[in-house]
Amino acid sequence: MAPKSDSAEGIVLNFVNEQNRPLNSQNVADALQKYNLKKTAVQKALDSLSESGRISFKEYGKQKVYLARQDQFDIPNSEELDRMKKENAKLQQDLEDRKKAVSEVEAEIRALQSNLTLEQIRAKEAKLRAEVEEMERKLKKLREGVTLVRPEERKMVEEIYLEKISQWRKRKRMFKDLWDAITENSPKDLKEFKEELGIEYDEDVGVSFQSLCDLVQQGKKRGRGQ
Repeated sequence: MAPKSDSAEGIVLNFVNEQNRPLNSQNVADALQKYNLKKTAVQKALDSLSESGRISFKEYGKQKVYLARQDQFDIPNSEELDRMKKENAKLQQDLEDRKKAVSEVEAEIRALQSNLTLEQIRAKEAKLRAEVEEMERKLKKLREGVTLVRPEERKMVEEIYLEKISQWRKRKRMFKDLWDAITENSPKDLKEFKEELGIEYDEDVGVSFQSLCDLVQQGKKRGRGQ
């Protein structure tokens, strides 16, 4: 008499047949925890099923390995196997086609989601128009000769700039005097000595002191012309 499907033996039998591979009692107990079956109950069911001949088992020392009875399964012949392989290949291709179609739809959805809504477009347009109007107002003032920087602010910036240039010039002169004194009788190659000490000239870092000094003169000429 076959065990009831909801009994411990019925649950274990269904699992062993579904898996159709070698299993030990621990494998079965771990897989059937969702049915609240303890290992002792699983072991008892396996022993009962194997004794009644509903499942097969083999002993390896103290370990028992259980397996579904193979005579209950229809074993396909070579022609059926070929047909099943072809059907499987067709199903695999159908699956790939469906995955590709799903990916294309998902990509289209993402593209649509990334597009701005009509309200967002209108809000962005209003913001850009406001920015354009603000720039046009500034441009109009410049064309009319309106000074956007107050004279006292400009004078303060120029004084700070001149002070920094003056300090720079003094430090360059101090370094040159010191460097000349150190290297006057040095047998070392000056370029190699400079690299050894980690010294960098303005030109080494792409800075032209003279061009910055020229800005001062250009500012003075512009000031006289206004």
